Amino acid sequence: MTPDRNPATSLSVHGDPGLQPERTTLAWVRTLLGLVTLAMVALRCATHYDYLVLGTASAAVLTAAAILLTQRRRYVRSIQGIVAEKVMADYRAVLATAAVVVALGLSVIVSVVAGY
Repeated sequence: MTPDRNPATSLSVHGDPGLQPERTTLAWVRTLLGLVTLAMVALRCATHYDYLVLGTASAAVLTAAAILLTQRRRYVRSIQGIVAEKVMADYRAVLATAAVVVALGLSVIVSVVAGY
């Protein structure tokens, strides 16, 4: 069976037996859940570490929201790329998320070491 070339229906039908778009979506969801978990832990520690931790929690929630809001577009583009046999990596989203995670980690380290 060949993949359906209609963009409206190609969301559910693609010719990738390894299900790459679905695996990528699951990876983004794991990242989103990790950020939400970080925000929850940061809020739990807010009574000890004050405002820097609230900023960390806010940044984590905003990043998770950005991932959630852009996930559908990434998924559709990935499937359309498989159907067209030309998939482009979304390196900007990966680099931005990595930069935010590094910044969040550094802010938590600073909070703990400085004793805020």
